[in-house]
Amino acid sequence: MSSLIVKDNKSIEEKQYIVFTVENKVYGIDIMNISTIIMMPEITEMPLSADYIRGIINLRGHIIPIISMHKRMNFGEETVTKDTRVIVFNVDEENQVGIIVDTVREVTVISSEEIEEPSPFVNVNDTFISGVGKKKDNLVSIIDINALVDTEIVLEEKIA
Repeated sequence: MSSLIVKDNKSIEEKQYIVFTVENKVYGIDIMNISTIIMMPEITEMPLSADYIRGIINLRGHIIPIISMHKRMNFGEETVTKDTRVIVFNVDEENQVGIIVDTVREVTVISSEEIEEPSPFVNVNDTFISGVGKKKDNLVSIIDINALVDTEIVLEEKIA
């Protein structure tokens, strides 16, 4: 659900983001991409899959590949706690992917005016971060789900 505000002849778009943590770092994903958030399920491992693919789950009759955000971001293995969640989002009209996160904090609204480009020292092709949202004194790294999910690898796991 986006709203459009006109201020000083500039259009400012506001979006809602699910804010979550991985290794005590704060990230956000546009809520419009989110299908559901679930507690950590039992995951069926997939042999010979990419290192960051934890496996697959059956969610309401749909096979969904699960990505370890710790491994995808080179943080190592995650420690599963009572706060660990899987955020399931839509990759396209037919496919969903889940990501394992340490905690889900909140839903927050961030306007386009509050989002800056990622660091100029980071190659855009080497990051999953599309921008950095500033909310009061907090920074929220906005995840680009298309960059996060290598669809050829992830969706191949679903079929295998």
